[in-house]
Amino acid sequence: MSVGVLLLTHEAMGAALVSAARHVLGRLPLPLDVIEMDPAADPDETLTEAALHARGLDHGEGVLVLTDLYGATPCNVAQRLPALGLNMHCVSGLNLPMLLRVLNYPEQSLDELAQTAASGGRGGIFIDHA
Repeated sequence: MSVGVLLLTHEAMGAALVSAARHVLGRLPLPLDVIEMDPAADPDETLTEAALHARGLDHGEGVLVLTDLYGATPCNVAQRLPALGLNMHCVSGLNLPMLLRVLNYPEQSLDELAQTAASGGRGGIFIDHA
């Protein structure tokens, strides 16, 4: 079994990151799904959709929800999921290094994978000649 991964992002971001990850890795070693929120999306409807997707991804090990911007609507929706009985962690600040790091450690537990996501996201930031 493995942790499921749900990307809950603003429109067009999640699919682009998954496409880039497929390009780099060739295949996705964890069950992964994407929900991209349109600016006019109803947060309550998105919550219902996200809960359905998360339940479909959870095969007993939980779900890691990756969101693009802390405090924005996708993140706020994700933070409401545990109240619906979902075993999950939410990590915000999604970038390609974060996603790649998560996908490179499919054997990790949900708690470990959340830490790996955060360190991967931070570790992928580099300032040239600074």
